[in-house]
Amino acid sequence: MKLRSAAIALVTSVVLLGGCAYPQPYPVYDAPVAQRSEYGVVESMQLYRDGYNSPSGLGAILGGIAGGIIGHQFGGGSGNTAATIAGAVGGGLVGNQIEKSNAHDRYRVIVRLDSGATFALNEVGEGEFRVGDRVRIVNGRVYRS
Repeated sequence: MKLRSAAIALVTSVVLLGGCAYPQPYPVYDAPVAQRSEYGVVESMQLYRDGYNSPSGLGAILGGIAGGIIGHQFGGGSGNTAATIAGAVGGGLVGNQIEKSNAHDRYRVIVRLDSGATFALNEVGEGEFRVGDRVRIVNGRVYRS
């Protein structure tokens, strides 16, 4: 019976921690360029976080709950209490790290094309860019020209 309860708690914790993964919160501005090159100048560069900017704490809460449930399955008496507390603390730490790892720093490059149009691109090719650099856009990626 204890093994069944531990298995249920493990599956529940995996499902709860899976809820820590966030979808991308804003649209991606990948330019639909079909097999051709366009030229322009970098108008601006924006640093953004791919994911939410600040952790909501939901990962730590859900991880703590799941860890507490799993920890409660072990020991008896005061050992059970210690295992529950250790599981909750450990689960909270793991849940917080999972939530933090979902966000990454990325760059959005705004390019003013020679035709006058403006493209905002997330896919950056090789090299670093600065405002005013002459660039070439090929298949939705920005390269130095």
